[in-house]
Amino acid sequence: MKTLTTEETGAYIAEAGKLAWEVPGLPEGTPQREIKTVGIIGAGTMGGGIAMNFATAGIPVKIVETTQEALDRGLSVVRGNYQRSADKGRFPQEEVEARMGRFDGRLAIADLADCDLIIEAVFENMDLKRKIFTELDAVMKPGAILATNTSALDINEIAGMTKRPEDVIGLHFFSPANVMKLLEIVRAKHTADDVVATCMDLAKKINKIATLVGVCPGFVGNRILFARQKQANKLVYKGVMPWDVDAAFNAFGHKMGPFQMMDLAGLDIGWSKGAKTENPIRDALCEMDRRGQKTKAGYYDYDENRTPIPSNVTAGVIRDITNARPMNMAEEEIIEICIYPMINEAVKILEDSKAQRPSDIDVVWLNGYGWPADKGGPMYYGDMVGAQAVLDRMEKLGAEDAEFAPAETLRKLAKDGGKFIEIDTGGLKV
Repeated sequence: MKTLTTEETGAYIAEAGKLAWEVPGLPEGTPQREIKTVGIIGAGTMGGGIAMNFATAGIPVKIVETTQEALDRGLSVVRGNYQRSADKGRFPQEEVEARMGRFDGRLAIADLADCDLIIEAVFENMDLKRKIFTELDAVMKPGAILATNTSALDINEIAGMTKRPEDVIGLHFFSPANVMKLLEIVRAKHTADDVVATCMDLAKKINKIATLVGVCPGFVGNRILFARQKQANKLVYKGVMPWDVDAAFNAFGHKMGPFQMMDLAGLDIGWSKGAKTENPIRDALCEMDRRGQKTKAGYYDYDENRTPIPSNVTAGVIRDITNARPMNMAEEEIIEICIYPMINEAVKILEDSKAQRPSDIDVVWLNGYGWPADKGGPMYYGDMVGAQAVLDRMEKLGAEDAEFAPAETLRKLAKDGGKFIEIDTGGLKV
């Protein structure tokens, strides 16, 4: 593995962060739309967190829920978040009321008609999002930007519900949205230049780090995450315990491994009682009401301090479902099996022209997923280990599952001795 100094890695990360703001092909001096008021649809964890970014930046927010109870609950959580920050001395006490004074709670989407920007932040259900955008198209003033916070769904399909697809864009905030710095700005097929320019500028105003990406399942960050999670699950089916996988990630530098992250997010995301998904282990744990940290049990058991403890119950569930004998695997091999597919998927994203440049992918993973800074990001790390090492592992994984076949560009890099961070596939294409 190539060893790089802290200074070299830090310089790369700083340059990557600067480049992410540059949008090739966006005409210089592109006019921006004025954003004086923002409407948020959904006052849950995501909607409330998104709204806080704007209220904190001094921008009035109208926030809509379906019931008064849900609205009150959401605004109460927002107030609690602000109050905790004030109690820690992050801003004066009177600032809590000033920020809360920028919120206007409503119970009808039609009440958002005069807002300059709408962000839909309901749960991941295409039928619901199609319904909301049909209604937005009917009530919103001309020129309003219509944004969705979807983390994986097809924004072109969502935009197709309107007669103004040029006004539709993805603004994918990361949870908790009032804390996480990353904002994936997703340019759809018909998104207008001035909508892109406005959203990139707005990201700076609300103190986010933005990357412009294209429409594909999971966009950049989650598409790569899906590849990692599939390999982590495959290891469990071979007899490697979830905590052994996580321990390898922790040693690599991640504060959370794949199963620790799932427990934190909630195992019941995308699951409902009686459901049979692609992950029977997760299904079984959820049926037992082991749904992650929030129920004090998921893949792990949790004490009163939410400390994860390897679970005999989970080990039993895994044995019953997989019939696999417990297996020890070196941490280095676990990392190769889980992280090299991330690099390969990132290369495929570049081949599909859904990211502007390799360093943008590293910005996404550094700021949205806790990638360890000393390893620079998936693309940068790919150059640390070398394309040939990545290719050798992907040949093996691809032989087991064609979905993980090596990218053609990966083969070329290995053959020519090229670098991942220098891949040029012509930038973002919609």
